[in-house]
Amino acid sequence: MPDLSALLWPNVVAVISASPDPTILRGRLMEVMSSHDYQGTIYPISRSHDEILGRRCYKSIDDVPEKVDLAILIIPAEFIPDTLARCGELGVRAAQILTSGFAEEGGEDGAAVQAEIRAIAERYDMAVMGPNSEGFANSAAALCPTFSPAVDKTELPLLPPWRTDGHITAIAQSGGMGFAFYDQGRPKELPFNYIITTGNEACIETLDVVDYLLDEGKTDAFILFMEDVKNGDRLAQVGEKALRAGKPIILTKIGTSDAGARAAASHTASLAGSYQAYQGIFQRYGMIEGRDTEELVDIAAAFSFHGRNLPKGKRVGICTASGGGGGWLADQCVAAGLEIPPLDPETRATIDAFLPAYGTSQNPIDATAQAVRRTGYGGLARMAAQSDVLDAIIVLASCRNPATLMREREDLKQLTRDVDKPILFCSYTQPHPEAAVILSQAGIPLYGNMRNCARATAELANYRQHRERFLKAPNIKIEGDKNGVAEKLAAAGEVLCEYEVKPLLADYGIAVGDEALAKSADEAASFAAGYGGPVVLKIQSPDVLHKTEAGGLALNLHDEAAVRAGYDRVMGAATDQTHGVLVQAMAPKGHEMIIGINHDATFGPMLMLGFGGIHVEVNPDVALSPVPLDKDGAAQLLDRLDGRALLDGVRGAGAADIEALLDLVVKVSWFAADHGEVIGELDLNPVLVHEKGVSVVDALLVKRLVKRS
Repeated sequence: MPDLSALLWPNVVAVISASPDPTILRGRLMEVMSSHDYQGTIYPISRSHDEILGRRCYKSIDDVPEKVDLAILIIPAEFIPDTLARCGELGVRAAQILTSGFAEEGGEDGAAVQAEIRAIAERYDMAVMGPNSEGFANSAAALCPTFSPAVDKTELPLLPPWRTDGHITAIAQSGGMGFAFYDQGRPKELPFNYIITTGNEACIETLDVVDYLLDEGKTDAFILFMEDVKNGDRLAQVGEKALRAGKPIILTKIGTSDAGARAAASHTASLAGSYQAYQGIFQRYGMIEGRDTEELVDIAAAFSFHGRNLPKGKRVGICTASGGGGGWLADQCVAAGLEIPPLDPETRATIDAFLPAYGTSQNPIDATAQAVRRTGYGGLARMAAQSDVLDAIIVLASCRNPATLMREREDLKQLTRDVDKPILFCSYTQPHPEAAVILSQAGIPLYGNMRNCARATAELANYRQHRERFLKAPNIKIEGDKNGVAEKLAAAGEVLCEYEVKPLLADYGIAVGDEALAKSADEAASFAAGYGGPVVLKIQSPDVLHKTEAGGLALNLHDEAAVRAGYDRVMGAATDQTHGVLVQAMAPKGHEMIIGINHDATFGPMLMLGFGGIHVEVNPDVALSPVPLDKDGAAQLLDRLDGRALLDGVRGAGAADIEALLDLVVKVSWFAADHGEVIGELDLNPVLVHEKGVSVVDALLVKRLVKRS
């Protein structure tokens, strides 16, 4: 990848096809760039004008009197390749292409020109952003080669002058959305050091930028607006790098419907839509999804102020002068997964000394307006923060009139220096702009949305827990007969029936119950007699993937006559490819789960865990993860299921053997890690989880068909 420093930190910039007309994009671009105190040199390139906004114009980039670092191209699409190539010949190290009219319009022509742009960039080792982008802003350099109104003649400086850390970078494939994050966050006094729009990503992609900025070390949190990922391994690689560095990625991924999902032989493939695969990657590497612009910015705000002081747990204290508001915020916190514990007696006694009779110190702390006038919001937060039962403090206040905060300005600054727990403010009225300034200078984020404040606080705690688990996770490998299984898979047909799959799983320590393949009714009766209990008969044919619908399944057969009759009935579903009938001892009842593997086109083998049986057909409750998994990873995957609590036992039912289920998930994940390039779909459905142990009741494996050149 070319060095992005020439793109983001150029000394000399040429704007090709600049204009003085502010009503067109070429003129808006010049106007926006000129409205900021960029210390480098900007050369307008124009055949029609001698001067633009006080800057001398040049007819061609060839005429510029010094070497250009960055060329901004805003010319018709058909002229882009030749102009870009000329820039490369002149030694220009980077280019930003704002022009549209390429692959985004569909058809072969635009895609072909875009491919040509990539080839030129590779030939000259140029850092090329776009095409079809809205440019970028480097706030620290006051460089804004964009026509976005969000940074045009801004009343506020691009960066809050008092912020020296906690910098946020917003990166979006959509130009408008990239600057929307800045527009939402700057009034909250958030320090956006970069706003970068990548457009069609013909050359430089979002993940390339994140990777570079992680190495640069000036960004503390990322906001990403993603439309697609061209390389799943790259997302995992950059996600892990960011997690290890403690630089959270807060993102949204559009295009989450499964309308285009293909029909599949197994439940695993039909349920494992592309968005679920993305979610699996996001969860593995601690990437935080947001639902809208404000929520992403509000989550980033929490990390901007408290990313180096993450809460040790999820116990939150709420301080307020509004009892009703405190209760409402408490509900939002609990819904976000936080805890609102009662305060300890010592802390309550300290606070009670300032409260009127109608106040309460339990938590939420309803201090009433009377007490807040005595202690100040900062004083109240300070007393609450002394409690060992709290990990973070949220102050719910009216910040419409900033007079109270103005009086507390220095106390609030001292508060954050003295207290090692995150403190957040949430205003239940429309906050005054000066309130955000005062709190920002004190190192405190200000929210105007209770739900977002609660979610942001929860994500601080979640991120710390997730990262600590990730960093200490042992490198545990399940040792299976990898070579032997690989040979058997290679020799097998495209579809492996249950009796063929189970021995492969057994090579990875996955227990198989009493079962055998019968080729006649006599064999079936003999096997059944040896199991000493009710049995199941299943047709074994690669042509019969869904046995129930085909009549290829007979359940709960207790005696020889029933087994013989069942055998004849099941064989009615036989085809020319039928291998026989599997005779299987009936497993005891248990919670029905599904474990599967699907080879995702972007991310490779993904493990799916969910509730099986009728749940799969009626209301799928599944979660995906990349492989392999350790026990903690398997537990996190299980916790993502909406029905997770059912496994703990309800209405007198015994609790499921969670340990046995997690052990099975880990073993299947290693089976997939070793053979995922061969496996297209693996379906273990149902897996019965008993009070003690698990039973893999059915299995199907469809090999991946790899096209060979």
